[in-house]
Amino acid sequence: MTDTATESTPEVVGSRPLVPALMFIALVVAVVGSLGAPLITAVAGKFHVSLAAAQWTLTAPLLVGAIATPVLGRLGTGPRRRQVILATLATVVVGSLLTTVPPSFGWLLAGRVAQGAGLGLTALMMGVARDHLPEQRSGPTIALLSVASTVGIGVGYPLAGLLTDLSGLRAAYGMGLLITVIALAAAWWAVPQPPPGRSMAVDVPGATLLGAGLLVLLLAISQTTLWTRHPALAAALLAAAVVLLAVWVWRERRCATPLVDLALLRHPAVAGANVTMLLGGVGMYLLLTLVTRYVQTPAAVGYGFGVDVFVAGLVLVPFSALGFAGGKLAPPLRKRLEAATVLAAGGAMVLGALVVFALARGHLWLAFAVMGLLGLGVGVFSAAMPAAILAVTPAEETSSAMSFNQVVRSVGFSVGSALGGLVLGAHTASGATFPAESGYTAAAWAGAASMAVTIVISLVLRRTARARAR
Repeated sequence: MTDTATESTPEVVGSRPLVPALMFIALVVAVVGSLGAPLITAVAGKFHVSLAAAQWTLTAPLLVGAIATPVLGRLGTGPRRRQVILATLATVVVGSLLTTVPPSFGWLLAGRVAQGAGLGLTALMMGVARDHLPEQRSGPTIALLSVASTVGIGVGYPLAGLLTDLSGLRAAYGMGLLITVIALAAAWWAVPQPPPGRSMAVDVPGATLLGAGLLVLLLAISQTTLWTRHPALAAALLAAAVVLLAVWVWRERRCATPLVDLALLRHPAVAGANVTMLLGGVGMYLLLTLVTRYVQTPAAVGYGFGVDVFVAGLVLVPFSALGFAGGKLAPPLRKRLEAATVLAAGGAMVLGALVVFALARGHLWLAFAVMGLLGLGVGVFSAAMPAAILAVTPAEETSSAMSFNQVVRSVGFSVGSALGGLVLGAHTASGATFPAESGYTAAAWAGAASMAVTIVISLVLRRTARARAR
């Protein structure tokens, strides 16, 4: 903690609601980012487009968020972090307005693209917390910010479903406009200027290369129909992403002001944490998508419960509630255990949820129980992740380091979603609408395997950290 940050702490914390504002902003961008998922069917019906086209209202903001996150993370290390936060939130507000009064599907999609920029703000909130809060408060706050960026998904789903059922699509997107305006006002009131002496240099060519590489990579991963219908094109996209990212690494190693500090990423603790986040994200998001899809499957198929969008959203309430509980549980655990041990514990809870879903899902209450256990594991896991990375990260690099971790999480989520889609697709008979129930079992075990590897890597990290300490 710098002297400047320490001196500014009493004014910032004493006269402005900094912590509630940071938490609210992180929660809002997560909720707005998740609005596309429960509204896909309603969008397709209102604008007379296919479900595949409507799916882009979810895919587009996620892609934009993954590209914007490392750029915002680097801007967040500079002297204009407050201005960057306000400008990004203003962009999200404009996007929210476009989604509320869309004359066409194209305008709605444009609004969702603008909203996606906000997904990169969580890392900046972490940088603000580390700079302007006392050490005993910054750690728990950063942990909860990490949790909010994930479990906020469970807040947006039921609200969007309820508003759509009661008042239509415009009401659901109107909620997004309202909360983003409030988030912008909260940021203007509470977020302070960063400590002086920060560099504002941004590697624009590096940002372009990384953005292009991530865009192509996530397109190749998220569009599962490419792998089933055009495997050669999917493989070509994946190869192009590898080339672009390799060129980006080559440039970053030679750049005086790199977008991401690769030397920091090579540190065993940081590298291990990012690999853990990648594999853990696969298992977490795979189960999230499996459960929400399973409960909406008509019972006439032979499984599922045929619930509507609102009830499917309610299934995620335990995910969010216990996710925040897990986030509050992680800091006390960190006082007694290494971060890697807490990561392994969170991963074990997610693994348990996947095993339960693979073996027993014949009653609706089991879906609620599985989502609660998943949320608890995700909360503990997400809250422990920043501690593993920031223990070896300079304060001024907080936003950049955590933004890269957020990108890794996005890639893991995309892989998990794609993996679930591919496995279920492989268990869907020709001409059938719904997959065989065995597809859900196979997908759950695939996620369990990913989480098992995650736990092993976490335990290896713990052993490595102890060896380095000795």
